[in-house]
Order: sequence, then structure tokens, then C-alpha cells
Amino acid sequence: MGRDNQVQEFIYDESTIKSLDWKEHIRLRPGMYIGKLGDGSALDDGIYVLIKEVIDNSIDEHVMGYGKTIDVRIGDHRVEIRDYGRGIPLGKVIDCVSKINTGGKYDTQAFQKSVGLNGVGTKAVNALSAFFRVQSFRDGKTTYAEFKQGKLVHEKKEDKTNQRNGTLVVFEPDPAIFRHYHFIPEYIENQIWNYAYLNSGLTIQFNGKKFHSENGLLDLLKSKSDEESLRYPVIHLKGHDIEIAITHNNQYGEEYYSFVNGQFTTQGGTHLAAFREAVVKTIRDFYKKDFEASDIRASIVAAVSVRVIEPVFESQTKTKLGSQNIAPAGPTMRSFINDFIKTELDNYLHRHPETADAVLKRIIQSERERRDIAGIKKLANERAKKANLHNKKLRDCRIHFNENGNGKGDESMIFITEGDSASGSITKSRNVETQAVFSLRGKPLNSFGLTKKVVYENEEFNLLQHALNIEDGIENLRYRKIIIATDADVDGMHIRLLLLTFFLQFFPDLARNGHIYILDTPLFRVRNKKETIYCYDEREKQQAIEKLGGRPEITRFKGLGEISPVEFGNFIGEDIRLEPVILQKDTSISALLGFYMGKNTPDRQIFIIDNLKIEKDLVTEEV
Repeated sequence: MGRDNQVQEFIYDESTIKSLDWKEHIRLRPGMYIGKLGDGSALDDGIYVLIKEVIDNSIDEHVMGYGKTIDVRIGDHRVEIRDYGRGIPLGKVIDCVSKINTGGKYDTQAFQKSVGLNGVGTKAVNALSAFFRVQSFRDGKTTYAEFKQGKLVHEKKEDKTNQRNGTLVVFEPDPAIFRHYHFIPEYIENQIWNYAYLNSGLTIQFNGKKFHSENGLLDLLKSKSDEESLRYPVIHLKGHDIEIAITHNNQYGEEYYSFVNGQFTTQGGTHLAAFREAVVKTIRDFYKKDFEASDIRASIVAAVSVRVIEPVFESQTKTKLGSQNIAPAGPTMRSFINDFIKTELDNYLHRHPETADAVLKRIIQSERERRDIAGIKKLANERAKKANLHNKKLRDCRIHFNENGNGKGDESMIFITEGDSASGSITKSRNVETQAVFSLRGKPLNSFGLTKKVVYENEEFNLLQHALNIEDGIENLRYRKIIIATDADVDGMHIRLLLLTFFLQFFPDLARNGHIYILDTPLFRVRNKKETIYCYDEREKQQAIEKLGGRPEITRFKGLGEISPVEFGNFIGEDIRLEPVILQKDTSISALLGFYMGKNTPDRQIFIIDNLKIEKDLVTEEV
């Protein structure tokens, strides 16, 4: 009888069938439209996708030959973007931001190589905003509409104007969707620089700062590289619908920047795979030697940009290209890129023998370094496999970054802790689905100035790189966020710097791609019989004392191990505070590490004692 009653509770008839309108569906499933939500601490968090979706439309106008300037103003929570293109046709202003599958990009003659073709972008921004305003200026007339969470709340009919043609979009991300969000200027500046590099002649004004590039990908690579570390001048080649820039430096890893129709494809795709393959093939043919692909690409810094008709991306956020062809009836992506590089790079190396010699020397050096560590690498790998079975250094999670195609991998993170007590507290309070813990034993080695051989010789470093799965590059990184969780004291700060030195020395692309964070935990607990407040600095402590009144109990946490597992759960859950480690645009890693991590550096000692924050060239933002 109980079973019959249970069945009757789940009635399936006409009343159970529901139809969501466009805005309800976007708000219910925002990840389908803008990827992960986040709070602004990661460069691919949703609030930056909202900005990108609006700017993409302005870029498309520029590409079509309308408008050389875009003005962007961003405050704590409000975004304003004004372009000087043709302006949305006045009679379609509301439809273009509130009706799915409405836009001017379906006619490929008008927007043949556009970034956005599906008519969803600004609709998603509208639906996910607490306030959204769109205004069009066109041929001496203007009209605007205002929305709240996608619902039209105010409409202004046509009126006269003396402003230049174009479109203004103003929006505020909805705090009900984006909890505790905060814009990090460095992330936005990186976005805007990429637009400038990919669109010569375009000027973007961001909060009063001018972004402009005359030399495209050549300027991009120069901005991303320490000129002193380059082995030869940047090779810059341009063709019809393709542009590339290549050089090698003295750092470890491979560093790529790939673009499709001006869109920064952070996860690469078919164009980047074809590019990497074509470079290896061309180099082998030029030198008539079958070099290892890893030796050719070791320490490479490169950028590739292609223009594709009707590009197909693997997600709505357009971070990975899936197109197999350069155009629906055109050549394959692989043959198009290979033919260009085979011809142009080969010609360049023949015309510039000094560059060809420098490339060869860099490859031979990489080959020698690989052979030098081959023996110890094999032994280290065996030790790592054995250690993973028999010790408790890594307490893994179930969901991993590059192993889950459903997007859940974006939530994966690993805490690097010092000592058993801290790792024990985090382990007991973590989410076992997405949060892993790696426990350090003692202070890490100062790896500044050492070769990668030390990564395999040092047990801690060897086990750490295997836990992250980055031995052969970050393509198979197992965790989206690598979180350094050390005490907020002098020793903890020193360990933090030693770990950052390790990552920047041997795996700098982890920082460049926004994977490294610092865990911010409270310094004080202020409480009375009715309420407990956790405070992250002296200012918050004083505010808590004033709020609670009287003489509340104040506890100063000297180390993470003093925080109970129950309390720790409050600090690594939904309200986790992370400080992303961001490399400034003009930061030289070698100079940075030399200044702070060189032997007997007084500056480092003063910094650790007085600052207890990550140094100024590695920007961190509290979120």
C-alpha cells in the first residue's frame, strides 16, 4: 500500500509539462550559455564572459569597417560599453537583446567571419543582469530599452540625438546569480589587449587607458616575453585569413595564444593542434632531421590567428574550436595551416640564416636536457607510482579538470598544505567530489636558478608534479585550481614563495593560464554567546567588535591547524576566498625570481617580514 501511494505522488500528465521562456531557461541553466559562474577570481568566470559577449558585437562592427573606437567603463558592479559602429536598427533594439535567434549575423554576406553567429550572447547578458540597458544611435535618432533579469521595464521611443552612430550597452550582473562577484582589472585588460592585437587600427579605451596595436601578433608576443630571454627575434608571418608569430625563450613549457575570428580560444582546438603539428613537420623538413616533437616545441612561445567562415565551437563560450574546415566547402583546417607554415616559415628560415641557427641551437639544447634527465626521470616516475600507493601525501577527489567533459571538472581544485594538522583539517571538511589535498613535508627546496633535473631528484617536487599530472605539460592538468594553503605567518609566507618559485621556474604556463591561487583564511574569530564572526584582517575585526558590542571573545588563528574541521568547512565551501596569482603584462619571470629568491637577498627578507602578501608584480586580488 505504501508503494502504491508513492507511485501516485508522481503524476505524469499535461500539468507536469512546462515551457520556459528564453530568460527563464538562461537563468535556470546559465552554464549552458556562459560556462561556469564563478565569483571573478578566475579569468574564465562568467562575469568576464558577459563582458566579452557585448564587446564581441562591437568588434564585429569594426571588422565590417564601422567604428575604430570602443569605450569600456567598468566599476565595482556596473559595465558600460559604447561602440561607434552603425548602431542597431532602431525598430529592432528590443528584439536583438530579448529574442533568441534574432540578430544580423545570419546573412553571411553581412557578417561572414563573425565571432558570434547564434544570436544568444547579449540575450544571456540581459537575462543574467539585475539591470540591463541597450541604446542605439543611428542617423540622428536614438531609442533605448531597460530590463531587469531579462524583463522589459522601460522603453524609450525614437528621439532626436546629436551623438555619433553606434550602440551603448550598460549592465550589472545579477548578484542572485553571481554571488560575491568582483571584477579583477588585470583579467579585463588581458581581454582587451587581445582584442587590440587581433584588430589593427582599433582603439579601446578602458577606464581612461588606451589599448592599441599596430603590429598584431608581433606586439602580442613581445608583450608576453622578456626580450632578454628570447633566443631570436619574433618570426611574424601573415597571409590570407591567417597570422602567426613564433619564437623560443629560456623558460620551460610551451606557451600558445590561439584565436579564431578575433576570439581568444583559451582551450585551443583544431587550429592550434594543426599549428603545433605543422611547426614540427616544417622544422624537421628544413633541417632534414627527425627531431623529437617535444624538443622542437620546448620553450616555444607562439600565437596563431585564423579567420573561419561559420566557425563551430565546442561550447557556447567559444573557448575551443571544433571546425574541421576553414570554410564549409573549403580546405581542412589541418591542410590550410600546414600549407601556409610549410611555405612561409621555410622561406623565412632560408632568408634569415642567423635565426635558423638560433632555432637549431635551442632544439639541440632541449634535446640534451631531455637526455640528461632521462635516467633519473624513469626512476622518479617509478618512485611516484609507488608513493601514490603507499603514502597519504595526496588525498584525491573524484572529479578532475581534464577528465570530465560535462563541465564539472571546472570545479576541481587541490589544496597544497604544510603539516599534518592543516592537511587533516582541510581533508575532514573538504568536498570529496571536487577538492583534493596534497600535504607538504617541511619547507620546499628553493629551486631558483636550478634546472628541471631537480624536479625529479627532489621527492616533494616529483610527487607534486605527478599529483598535478603536469610532467609532460599542463594539457592534462588534473585540477582547475591549484590552491596554496599556508599559514599567515613568516614561515607560511616563505613556503608560499618557495612554491611559487617552483611553479614559475618550471611550469610558468600554470600562472599564465590562471590556475594558481592563494587560500585566504580568517586571522580572527570574534564571538559572543549569540553570534560568531570570522575576520580576515584588522579592519574586519574592529567592525565585528563594534557589531557584537560589549567584550566579545577574540581568537587569533596562528596557523591553519588551529582551525577545527567544522570551522574550516565554512572557509573552503561556497564562500571560499581566493587570491589569484596574476602575471603582470610586462613582468619578467627571471628578473622577478632573481630579485626575490636570489641567495641572501635582503629585499626578500624585508618583504617576507613586512609584507606577508604576494609581491607587487604577482598581483593578487581579494575576492
